[in-house]
Amino acid sequence: MLAGAAVILGLVALTMLLLIFNYGQLWFQAYWSKAPVTFLELLGMSLRKVNARTIVQAQIMATQAGLGDDITPRRLEAHSLAGGDVPRVTRALIAAQRADLDLDFDRACAIDLAGRDVLDAVQTSVNPKVIDCPDIASGKTTLSAVARNGVELKIRARVTVRTNLKQLIGGATEETIIARVGEGIITSIGSAESHFEVMEHPDKISKAVLQRGLDAQTAFQIVSIDIADIEVGENIGARLQADQAEADTRVARAKAEERRSVAIAREQEMKASTAENRARLLEAESLVPKSIGEAFRAGRVAGHQQA
Repeated sequence: MLAGAAVILGLVALTMLLLIFNYGQLWFQAYWSKAPVTFLELLGMSLRKVNARTIVQAQIMATQAGLGDDITPRRLEAHSLAGGDVPRVTRALIAAQRADLDLDFDRACAIDLAGRDVLDAVQTSVNPKVIDCPDIASGKTTLSAVARNGVELKIRARVTVRTNLKQLIGGATEETIIARVGEGIITSIGSAESHFEVMEHPDKISKAVLQRGLDAQTAFQIVSIDIADIEVGENIGARLQADQAEADTRVARAKAEERRSVAIAREQEMKASTAENRARLLEAESLVPKSIGEAFRAGRVAGHQQA
């Protein structure tokens, strides 16, 4: 009995030594950081193929930042097992707390698991970023729009946006913002009476576009739309009128040529008809002597004279 007890005590002591050797530093660091974790929890993390050091360091960061008791090692471990980025989520929560943003642990984990960069989203909420419209990556440097007087304007705009954390999951991305802003600018210029009106008051275009609520159902909130550059392009209206006049001239020429062809054909028909009538006249004249001779022989001419 004593030998068996000694063996058991030896195994327990050996196990404790192994746990202390493997996890003693982590346990000591967590304990003094007021984020205590047990040796069994550390062992369970290793058995579940979770990086215990990552979980403990994230727990220490959350505790030292005063995020509350909602963030526990078990919740952090569950997020890691789901494929999430635990350190990035923790840093995002700390940044959101410092900026007084409404972001809890569950929403931060959902944003991270949805494939969005939650830390970048928080940073963009605090420090808005600028988006070029149109996007330079698309190969275009300006938007082209035509005012009512037919003059083309080439415009480059800059859109300042901040992340809308409540709509980050399922909300439209930057491409949608760029497309909507571009559409709004083109529509506003198209409704202007003259390109001079747009060039004199470009702020009217920005205000008109902002009033459309282009950031609805998107992951961003539009802060401002600024017209960075305006260039006068071609006079599209004059060019279209010139093209229309040229087309009308060609149509008129074609119709005139058609009438000329009809007139020539009619002339040829009249000439043929004249020649035919002349031939008939000559034929009729050739029959006159013959008819007179037959009349003498028949006595019709003589009898007429006697009578």
